[in-house]
Amino acid sequence: MDINALYQLWLEKAVKDPDLKKELESVKGNTEEINDRFYRELEFGTGGLRGVIGAGTNRMNYYTVCKATQGLASYLMKIKPEGASVAVSYDSRIKSTYFAESVAEVLSANGIRVFIYSELMPTPMLSWAVRYYKCDAGVMVTASHNPAKYNGYKVYGPDGCQLTIDAADAVLAEINKTDVFGGIKSISLEEGIKSGLIRYIDDKCIDDYMAEVKKQSVHPEICAGAGLKVVYTPLNGTGNKPVRRILKEIGIKEVVVVPEQENPDGNFTTCPYPNPEFKEALQKGLELCDKEKPDLLLATDPDCDRVGIAVPDGDGYALFTGNETGALLLEYVARERTALGTMPKNPVAVKTIVTSDITRAIAKKYGVELIEVLTGFKFIGEQIGFLEQKGETDRYIFGFEESYGYLAGGYVRDKDAVVASMLICEMAAFYRAQGISLIEARKRMYEEYGSYCNKLDNFAFEGESGMAKMKEIMTNTRTNVPKDIAGTKVVAVADYEASEKTDLATGAKTKIDLPKSNVITLYLEDGASLVIRPSGTEPKVFRSIYQDSKGIKWRARVLRCWA
Repeated sequence: MDINALYQLWLEKAVKDPDLKKELESVKGNTEEINDRFYRELEFGTGGLRGVIGAGTNRMNYYTVCKATQGLASYLMKIKPEGASVAVSYDSRIKSTYFAESVAEVLSANGIRVFIYSELMPTPMLSWAVRYYKCDAGVMVTASHNPAKYNGYKVYGPDGCQLTIDAADAVLAEINKTDVFGGIKSISLEEGIKSGLIRYIDDKCIDDYMAEVKKQSVHPEICAGAGLKVVYTPLNGTGNKPVRRILKEIGIKEVVVVPEQENPDGNFTTCPYPNPEFKEALQKGLELCDKEKPDLLLATDPDCDRVGIAVPDGDGYALFTGNETGALLLEYVARERTALGTMPKNPVAVKTIVTSDITRAIAKKYGVELIEVLTGFKFIGEQIGFLEQKGETDRYIFGFEESYGYLAGGYVRDKDAVVASMLICEMAAFYRAQGISLIEARKRMYEEYGSYCNKLDNFAFEGESGMAKMKEIMTNTRTNVPKDIAGTKVVAVADYEASEKTDLATGAKTKIDLPKSNVITLYLEDGASLVIRPSGTEPKVFRSIYQDSKGIKWRARVLRCWA
């Protein structure tokens, strides 16, 4: 069906949500706007769905959400014909509650039991609920740290991890068979509850989650007497209640919440890009720090799976990168558990391919096996699952990615800003008891292991032309590998889609033993590396640059040279 026919069909049939008809009528006759809404269907993959909220096949709306859910239901009924169950959660974004309830209505109409939170909850608590109720899948309605115009739909497997590639392909096959207007089963939420197929998640599930978080503490007693003062911002998302609760339970008495960002608000009026990786999102928190003079600023993203921090530094506050915070946490956990005698035999930590290699030096010192995986926390969760299959979950001590996602313990299988917030505060309190600030702790870490420089740049490419541009960038980089970058020679290239690394001087190829992924790494002769990858959930290409500057001169111009 061509785009204009699709537009007319939606104009006629998309009546469930009045906002959709209003939007479609507003773009009547505008070829460019109609094309952007209908030139493709939102891609469903291991990251689920993510897109701009609105009308059309290329938007997040009642129909695209319900079509995906019907596909999921059909898949589950095939693999679990005796009866399946699904956990559902949602964040503070525009239409998140509506979408989550629509998910429950479709699943229950297909005879699938649903466990749904009665209020917004973080992504890690969805992973927890899947495992807690022994569900066959989970759905989290969130667009994580994207701008307000986005929403998304993450699907989890029975292990609490995001879907594997094979499972996502099987669900997609069922989605593709589903007629968006005629093939979706649905009953009302009230009918689902009355029938017993829809059940609200109870307080015990939440209490047990908090208890598991607390078990990951290394020095459980340290915060109660530390006198730590914290400024916290949930960035108008899901972290407000669980993060404040865990900080209270570990003994932190002074927690000042940024008032403009305390309550749920999908418009994110004070932080248009609610991503703790960016200073702009923390601006209100930093302003409050100037007034309150806390020992630490914590900021969690809307679905509370990432956390950023700032710490006192002279007259102001310094922001730490995800690599720095993660490396400090890994060192703290490994060193202190070793000293306390609580380190498991043959401990394991996990990092992604774009995460700083300072972790290698830290892991080596404490006898920790370091596993490297593809970008995406589901691959870290997968490694915990492999350990679980062998009855060795306790070997996993910590995992993180440079994009501010951390997890200690195997109780969930996704990054968790609740446990990360707890451990960051605990680490700050521990160093404070030693007379050391986090700035000093970072300095000492670099003195011991070397100064690892890193930088992440995002390049946005919106719409159909943007998708084509991202594909062109990756294709050109593969076929025309640059000889140098800012005068620094490129000595090797790793293509994770081809699963091989090539030495450019000799032509020798080394197999990369990881799943295929659209990622390219360029290695420079002075020790730097540059990683290029398109996002699977956003119209962006990421560029990460790393270098170990211990014993070699850092070339600052490399950070600016490639776009």
